Amino acid sequence: MTEGRLRQYFAGFWFVACALVWGAGPGVEEVGAQTPTRPEVVELSFEGNESFPDQALRNAIVTRQTSCTFFVLQPFCWAGRDFALDRAFLTPRVFNLDYARVIGFYRGAGFRQVQVDTVIDRRAETRIAVTFRIVEGDPVRVRELSVRGLDELDEERLTRNLPLEVGDRLDLTALRAMEDTLARRLRNEGFAHAEVFRGTFIPADAPLEAEVDFDVFTGPLSRFGPIEVIGNEEVEERVIRRMLPFAEGSRYSRELLFEAQRNLYNLEIFRHAAIAQDLEHDPDSIVPLQVQVNEGNTHRVRTGAGWSTAECFTLESRWSSRNFQGGARRLVLRGRVSNLGTPQLEESICSGAGTGVYGDLNWVLSADFNQPFIFSPRNRFTASAFAERQSLQDVFVREGVGLNLTLTRSVGRTTPVSVFYRPQLARLDAAEVFFCTTFLVCDPQDIDVLQAFNRLAPVGIGFSRDQTNRAISPTGGYSLVAEVEHASPLTASNFDYERLVAEASWFQALPGDIVLATRLRGGLLNAGEFRGLQDRAPGEERPRIAHPQKRFFAGGANSVRGYAQNQLGPRIVSIELEELLFPVGGRDEAVCSPEEVAGLECDATPLGAGRFVPRPAGGSNLLEGNVELRFPIWGSLLRGAAFVDFGQVWGDGVGNGLDDLVWTPGLGVRYSTPVGPVRFDVAYRPARRELAPIVTSTLRPFDPGRDAPDDRIRGPEGAELDWVRLEDLALLGPRIPLEDPSGFSWQRVQLHFSIGQAF
Repeated sequence: MTEGRLRQYFAGFWFVACALVWGAGPGVEEVGAQTPTRPEVVELSFEGNESFPDQALRNAIVTRQTSCTFFVLQPFCWAGRDFALDRAFLTPRVFNLDYARVIGFYRGAGFRQVQVDTVIDRRAETRIAVTFRIVEGDPVRVRELSVRGLDELDEERLTRNLPLEVGDRLDLTALRAMEDTLARRLRNEGFAHAEVFRGTFIPADAPLEAEVDFDVFTGPLSRFGPIEVIGNEEVEERVIRRMLPFAEGSRYSRELLFEAQRNLYNLEIFRHAAIAQDLEHDPDSIVPLQVQVNEGNTHRVRTGAGWSTAECFTLESRWSSRNFQGGARRLVLRGRVSNLGTPQLEESICSGAGTGVYGDLNWVLSADFNQPFIFSPRNRFTASAFAERQSLQDVFVREGVGLNLTLTRSVGRTTPVSVFYRPQLARLDAAEVFFCTTFLVCDPQDIDVLQAFNRLAPVGIGFSRDQTNRAISPTGGYSLVAEVEHASPLTASNFDYERLVAEASWFQALPGDIVLATRLRGGLLNAGEFRGLQDRAPGEERPRIAHPQKRFFAGGANSVRGYAQNQLGPRIVSIELEELLFPVGGRDEAVCSPEEVAGLECDATPLGAGRFVPRPAGGSNLLEGNVELRFPIWGSLLRGAAFVDFGQVWGDGVGNGLDDLVWTPGLGVRYSTPVGPVRFDVAYRPARRELAPIVTSTLRPFDPGRDAPDDRIRGPEGAELDWVRLEDLALLGPRIPLEDPSGFSWQRVQLHFSIGQAF
């Protein structure tokens, strides 16, 4: 986006805002809702709260202060327009209870000597500022902590990493968590009737020290009793029973009950699945179960549409059968198109979707089959068949068909491990320049072989572990993902390579409803020889070529956001012969002679970088990361983000120096929707300078004996040269410097719009 366009947007917004502010209706002074006995609270503050943030105390009381209803109405709030304000008033009875609530909050957190005072500052006859002045005092701390009743059990394992330790504050929340943790662990050990009782003693001569005892009553060791299944109609009872990770007579475990419920929900055919346990059964060592399910629609049709800067407008439709041929098997037929409207909008809201052939319609048709049970409810098999046309902006266009066969085992509740085989037959288009500059394969016959239909058939293993507390916009926990691939003739692949990708994300909640989110991603690619090329001279090695879609690219809305899609890393440039052989750009002479181009001695650098078409080349090594602070702007509906992304893609044979990392800061907003946050990010990248290889067409002298007169190379004004263009590509000698202007530049501001968090 240009500097002029940004200025127009901001100027237009503030012009409209100011006009509405001063042209709006009556101001706040004309509103008669508040009175001297019921004044408006214009400020609510806390003093002396060293242990807890203001927001935690605000959440503990009822009294509020007047606030703006929505952040975009902030100019109207500053002007006092009533329609934009959510007014709050002081109610004496509620205020007195809030005084007690603050004291109760601190005492529950272990501050038994807390003192609270309130100050009301009357700013005007009907406006006040309320302040809670707090003297926290020293907290009561746990001097002794004991757990009794675990004599015959593995006490060390059951009491490891408990929520409360010696030296901690005597926090009621931690005490309750301690009870729940001990009871949960015992019930997972088979003691269905386990109970935990707490005792607390504070000596009179040591009022800041506490002795805490937990008495455990395990009850009898229990086992699962008879299992009854009710509510199923289309799904057979045996299918439901085999998804239970236990059988009648198995040792009782509360965690296994939760796992069974998750297994049933994962079938995606049940609207509701619950497992009721009869803890009043006699004898109490037997726990009968009742599995109740409520089936949803067997067939479902869904459609959707979207827009992002990387894919322009998209449409998707899917039909699913959630009990295909019985057994709760799932079949999904899906169709998706993207790049809709790109040719018309490539200069504006779809600038990241590509131009020319890269901006043409992309599509995919697929059929996905899921078998939920393979010898165990922890195993599942999925098979997908697809046909697609996809483009990687300014790199290649791929058309192909293929399969994806995957066997997955859950080794933990959130830890699946997958083994896969992904054969496909695909051809490439618009990749001539890529092969010539990246792998030095410039012969047209060799390029034809590489671009023709080839088999890409990797086998591999994938691992993931998700310990985050939310599926969307997590505020705590971590996630890990890793995948290793191998392709060779043994896997029926024309391309040989090994590829490793790993990613780790970590989330930490901070005071003030702020979340620190971090991510680190890396990749390694080791390419082998491509055996389908022409024979090489004796002693000459065949080029090591990896399929372009397996190379690493960076930049984009979910990567290093200071760059457009795939634009970070090594780049190549191309130029037409006419630009080199005829005067262009106001020059009196051509920059090179035909003989210089034919001899690969043409120095095209005097033309300037603006005459060349840059394209990403990708690389064999990748490192990128993100550090992001996510903070509230307007409640939970609108949040902001301040981030710094870093990364680099290194080409083949290039050292992986951390000094090459680029850093791009930025800001963004996220608007919460049922399908995830709608995200708008603005990032700024530093000036960069690189030497890019130049590729153009080769040529030879005109031969009247075999060339037609129209085969001569013609310039923009009709001038002709006695030379003929060939299909071969050639790398010119000197590389062209691609250099950004120094200082601040709007050209280095990158905008991204998408749905979902960046990671």
